[in-house]
Formats: sequence, C-alpha cells, structure tokens
Amino acid sequence: MDSTQRFSTRVEAYVKYRPGYPAAMLDFLAQQLAMGPEAHVADIGAGTGILTILLAPRVARVWAVEPNDEMRAAARRLLADVGNIGWSHGSAETTGLPAGSVDLVTVAQAFHWFDRAAFRQECQRLLRPDGRVALIWNDRLTDTPFLKAYEEGLHAYSGDYEEVNHRNLREHDFRAFFEGEYRLDRFENHQLFDLDGVLGRLNSSSYAPAVGTPAHEQMTALIRREFGCHAVGGRVSFNYSTLVYSGRVSA
Repeated sequence: MDSTQRFSTRVEAYVKYRPGYPAAMLDFLAQQLAMGPEAHVADIGAGTGILTILLAPRVARVWAVEPNDEMRAAARRLLADVGNIGWSHGSAETTGLPAGSVDLVTVAQAFHWFDRAAFRQECQRLLRPDGRVALIWNDRLTDTPFLKAYEEGLHAYSGDYEEVNHRNLREHDFRAFFEGEYRLDRFENHQLFDLDGVLGRLNSSSYAPAVGTPAHEQMTALIRREFGCHAVGGRVSFNYSTLVYSGRVSA
C-alpha cells in the first residue's frame, strides 16, 4: 500500500487514541533547537495535527504538511481556531513550501515512511541558515507484563509489523541523513487506557490486523485476556520513550 494512504481508514482511532508529546520535549525544541516565539516551523507528515497543535502556541508560524486527505481534513477540523497554522497537501519530498522559509523541520512518527534522500534535499531547500531537523517518535516500551504481551501479539498477528516498524532504522541511517553530528534525546511519556482505549489504540496503528479478520479476533482476545490479568483500577499504562533525533542537514 502507498504509505501516504495507510491511515485513511484509521483516522478516527488515530485522533482519539494516539499519544501526544511531553512538555519537556517541547521545551527541548525551544531551548536547544532555537524554536522560539519568532520561529517558523514545518511539521512534515503532520497527520491529524497531534504535534502541530503543541507547536503552534510556541512559535510564529507552523506549516502542517500532510499528503493524506483524510488525515489533513481531520487536522483542519481540530485546529480550525488556531490562526498561525498554514496547510499543505504536499509530501515530505515535495512540500510545496517556499525555499528558505523555516527555522526548524519536525517529523513525528513518519520519517521511516519517507524517501530519505529526497526528504533530506527538501529540508536543505526549506531551512534557513543554521536550521535544524527533529525526527520524533513515541517509542512504545515493553516494561510491563501487559506491554510485553501486547508486543508479542503484534509480532504474532500483524502481517507487516516487523516490516514497517520504525525500529528498523539504525544509526547508519541517521548518520547518512544528518550532516555530521546529531544528537538523541529521550523523554518519558505515557497513556492510561481502559479496555476500550487499548482496543482503540490497537486500531489506530497501520499494522494492526484488519477488523473482521481471524488475526484481529486473536489479537483482541489476547488483549482482553492480558488486560484482565494486569489492569489496575480498570486501567493499564502504555509507556513510551519519546525519542528526538536532531541535527543539521546543510548541503
């Protein structure tokens, strides 16, 4: 499937159940990557605007670039009252934004879908001198019995989980993308879910088994069983390490 279309049927679940980003990470962008109140930021692969809405109050302008029509439409509905967001239906490789127009490029949960060489060239075109790129993921941990079982279930019942997982990226991929040195910073993040929330979180993922398939029924049964064993007060925690790879990509 075209990677830009993988989430078309999962927009509602994505809006409701995907995690946000911790304030400490946004403070890092401001303090270490010069994302101050005068900054212009391009949020590439903006999806439903989960990061975009957090960036907007901190900067002068955010450009939300999202090629998927359904996800971009959802973002525009949710962020309709935010006045400093511009919208583009461009791709990571061809954003449609003016050259030299931004101080920072952010990418949340999406870099592993891109043509990395073409995206690097587009960043070089977009960024002002000394501009930076921040590649961001909420990396789901397996630090509880429930999360370990959830991860094992994805390996067992998702047809392409291992193929599309962002963890397939290695250090050489980041060295090739950034100009020389880059840094990796980590921030704690989590969500608390009841059972319906866990099932919604599953269905927000592009690699989740399709509803109505035997694999989805088996994964759902696993979740119900493990939730019954491990929930405390009717909730389980999804724990994340929010990863930020950042650096320059000057030509």
